[in-house]
Amino acid sequence: MTSDQVLIKLSSSVLSLDEATQFTTLPECGAVSVFIGITRDNCNGKTVLHLEYEAYEAMAVKEIQKICDHMLKTWDVRRIAVFHRLGYVPITEASVVIAVSSPHRKASLEAVEYCIDTLKATVPIWKKELYKEGDWIWKTNKECSWSKDAAS
Repeated sequence: MTSDQVLIKLSSSVLSLDEATQFTTLPECGAVSVFIGITRDNCNGKTVLHLEYEAYEAMAVKEIQKICDHMLKTWDVRRIAVFHRLGYVPITEASVVIAVSSPHRKASLEAVEYCIDTLKATVPIWKKELYKEGDWIWKTNKECSWSKDAAS
């Protein structure tokens, strides 16, 4: 989904940091803040082999758009790119890329933090972690209100 100010992509392909920063870079903006969520090789003492993401795609795009609309109203930001990987994601590859441009850095930095925290808490995208030990688990984000980890 693309508008003049927002670019949202859910993809099974490798995410493009270049595309996100090119979309958000504007002559009147002195800042482009970026968050890249990378698949790491460990969690809670287990060796992670890879991640798998599933989404209710139509609802995920609508929820991401709501997050972006709130960002545009709350901070002086000009463009927002939110890309999320679906399917198989190997170690060291990006699961999520968020880029936000603004005239000054504080707005874009705050907006990026809000975006990733809210995305993880509200958007219907689910992460399955597969381990070397042969088991796997559907992960609940600590940011989610229904997570048993939310209080910690």
